[in-house]
Amino acid sequence: MEGLSARASDADRDRVLRELRDRVADGRLSHETFEQRVESALRARSHAELTALVSDLPPASRLVRGLAGAVTSLSSMTARLEAAWRAPRLPRFALPPHDWSRLLIGRAPGCQFVVTDLSVSRVHAELRRAGDNWLLADLGSMNGTLVNGYRIVAPTRVRPGDEIAFGKTRFILA
Repeated sequence: MEGLSARASDADRDRVLRELRDRVADGRLSHETFEQRVESALRARSHAELTALVSDLPPASRLVRGLAGAVTSLSSMTARLEAAWRAPRLPRFALPPHDWSRLLIGRAPGCQFVVTDLSVSRVHAELRRAGDNWLLADLGSMNGTLVNGYRIVAPTRVRPGDEIAFGKTRFILA
């Protein structure tokens, strides 16, 4: 019979998995050994079983940990800058003056905002004032109206900075 040992908690298991991940990232553990130990950590029932999985590993170097953190931060910042740089520059869609209460958007000449793209319906959407807010509503278009990437099914509040799309034509609300 095994000696009495404290039951492994989820927090203990997460700590051991982080430790294993850090050691494989430091190059102190092979990928095959890492996979075996992760499987063992997920099956472990006691705190002692978890401790045995990391007890033979050398302690993490502060320098390596700091360097890894710096590289991670730099990589994520670089990825965000690259995504922003590659993002298409969308044309601005200016909200109507305060004395307007309604604006029709579509391909039809009778619309106040005409979009000549064939993915836009003749009378595609409506922008209307509701107090100090503007609501954008799709008027049964075939290709839909999107606000910040989500297709709207009911009148939706829009603000400057929102990305709006009528069919395949996208704008930034200003």
